[in-house]
Amino acid sequence: MIFLVITLTILVVINMPIGFAIGISGAVYFLTNGLIPFSITVQRVVAQTQSIAFLAVPFFIFAGNLMNRTGITTRLLRFASLLTRRMHGGLAQVNVVLSTMMGGVSGSAVADASMQARVLGQTMIKRGYGKGYTAGITCLSSLITATIPPSLGLILFGFVGEVSIGKLFIAGIIPGIMMMGALMLTVRFTSKRRGYETPDASIPAPTFGEIMADMKDSIWALMFPVILIVGIRFGLFTPSEAGAFAVVYALIIGRFVYKELTWEKFVAALKDSVIDNGAIILIIALSGIFGYALSLENVPGMIGTMLVSITTNPQLMLVIIVLFLFVAGMFIDSNVSILLLTPIFLPVIKNMGIDPVHFGILMMTIVTMGVMTPPVGTALYVVCQILDVPLQEYVRETLPFYGAVVLLVILLIFLPDLVMFLPNLIYS
Repeated sequence: MIFLVITLTILVVINMPIGFAIGISGAVYFLTNGLIPFSITVQRVVAQTQSIAFLAVPFFIFAGNLMNRTGITTRLLRFASLLTRRMHGGLAQVNVVLSTMMGGVSGSAVADASMQARVLGQTMIKRGYGKGYTAGITCLSSLITATIPPSLGLILFGFVGEVSIGKLFIAGIIPGIMMMGALMLTVRFTSKRRGYETPDASIPAPTFGEIMADMKDSIWALMFPVILIVGIRFGLFTPSEAGAFAVVYALIIGRFVYKELTWEKFVAALKDSVIDNGAIILIIALSGIFGYALSLENVPGMIGTMLVSITTNPQLMLVIIVLFLFVAGMFIDSNVSILLLTPIFLPVIKNMGIDPVHFGILMMTIVTMGVMTPPVGTALYVVCQILDVPLQEYVRETLPFYGAVVLLVILLIFLPDLVMFLPNLIYS
């Protein structure tokens, strides 16, 4: 066990790609353990990918890349701008609303953050928003994609923890909407205090007719997550089949409805998907070695015993685990956190009577926030590079948004019905 931990620590410190760090440290464990044949490492890599549910991941990634190239993003941006045109911090509010809508399209916080940094970032800065503030709201608003279906993180959590992906999708709707509200309130107060985009009284509030007209143009994008949830709930397709449906849906909408999907855009989306899937699948496959080593050493059992010795209160236990996940998320990619930590913590929370669906929403929110926090936040560095923002300025300007998310997570911990109301209602 000691070689496993030491090797992983050294490889992470020297900045080796996390997939290789996990795979090599797991291989070192089996090399130094004379009781287990080394050939088990190859078996675990293959076994980790042998799941029908796992097929949902590459399908949804491809569907998201297709939708981003078919005019859906442009229509959602126009609709979000209409809804927020009389609010303090207009473009920042658009950023939050667009992230909520894009959560049902991209499924990836990093993809959403990088897209919005390019679409909205420079325009916000030209209108007087600080660079750090622009980067902060762009990153933190993309956190909404962690819960709004079809979240790739929820698919991975359901795959690893054998939790209903349909229930996870439904459970993420209310927390996602609440997060949108919390961030919009934070934008209102902070932008009003700093004088960012005071609403023009001469501009009329959007009328019902305007809203319906714009919604009609965006309806195919807005209906996508609804169709997925209804289809999974009523058995029209499994989560994996839903991913294949998403690809077909994106092709039909892009080619025959919006008529913006060309052969060149299709090839570009396919190329992006191959790159994205290659990185994610490599991590998933190599984590099989590491995860098997942890199970052989009974690490989940030892951590569970240690946690139970601290407290038997379910809410306090969730607070402790969430704090751990927050710290881990600052150093480990969110997908890696899901693959490595779900098997460790899920047995503990189940034994304490906590619903794994409730825990999944909390876990996804916290570990996804790790891609927006230093020192290794993927979304953080992508957005800061696009907008040329110093790290210190980003951290300082983002604190109010971090605070809003933390308060929401605390509320969800102590009021689990906010998460479980819809899945209990629909699956009752």
